[in-house]
Amino acid sequence: MYARNYRDSALRTIRLESEAVAAMSCQIDSSFDAACEIFMSCSGRVVVIGMGKSGHVANKVAATLASTGTPAFFVHPGEASHGDIGMITKDDVVLSISSSGTTSEIIALIPLIKRLGIPLVTMTGDKQSPLAAAAAVNLNIGVEREACPLNLAPTTSTTVSLVLGDALAIALLESKGFTAEDFAFSHPGGALGRKLLLRVKDVMHSEEKIPKVQTSQPLKDGLLEMTARGFGMTSITDNNGKLAGIFTDGDLRRTIDKGLDIRKTKMSAVMSEEPVTVREHVLAAEAMKIMEDHSITVLLVENEEKIITGILHMHDLVSARVV
Repeated sequence: MYARNYRDSALRTIRLESEAVAAMSCQIDSSFDAACEIFMSCSGRVVVIGMGKSGHVANKVAATLASTGTPAFFVHPGEASHGDIGMITKDDVVLSISSSGTTSEIIALIPLIKRLGIPLVTMTGDKQSPLAAAAAVNLNIGVEREACPLNLAPTTSTTVSLVLGDALAIALLESKGFTAEDFAFSHPGGALGRKLLLRVKDVMHSEEKIPKVQTSQPLKDGLLEMTARGFGMTSITDNNGKLAGIFTDGDLRRTIDKGLDIRKTKMSAVMSEEPVTVREHVLAAEAMKIMEDHSITVLLVENEEKIITGILHMHDLVSARVV
């Protein structure tokens, strides 16, 4: 029975993989630029292939590329030899990942890739390997040793492959000017997608649901409007329908303290002028930030002419899972 020291083993693995990743800086050279240029000029998709553990890495690299503005998908090299090669077109680029550079299932595809006349970019740990020799560009993923004490199980090499795949994806993302909104478009079901795609107009209340009274109306009417609409406030407009102010629960408390007659006092005398507002096209997440910054739970939505077009409550943003 071997002595067990789990933490020492974990720390050794982390150290070896960290050192291998750090050493990659010296391997990012003109070949990396050349590979990026090939991907940038691709009018089709990046087809990523790999076997075994490298296949799992290839699948992840393809997913990262696709979600960051570079159309890509994974093809299993074994299945490619049995019909899936038909998924690859003359407009595509192939990115192959193989630590040894001798994976037979991938080597068997080289003649077919050459027949299609498309560029082959490889990531290998041996630049003298058959796969590297066949490539338009080869990227070095060689490591001094695996974290596995037997130096057999792909560990350090797969970590390095993943990091280089991420480096490619981010370099292409930045070169294409890929934005956060572009990212959200490809992630519509996620929380980030909701935050970046949902706008105020998508969640606000509009038309008859907007609490609204005029400056000339008595405070009594304002209180009735607040109660009827249930937002704990009402907007105040002038005779032309433009926003003049707001009356909230806080304003009501101050009014009570003053002992004002709710039947005779006009809304113009008790309203708060220049309320915090937002426009319809603003992102819902930005509206949330405005509420947080001003410690309020409701925002009036107005257009360029200061006409109220909607009202947005914090509860609406919570329900839309913007929070």
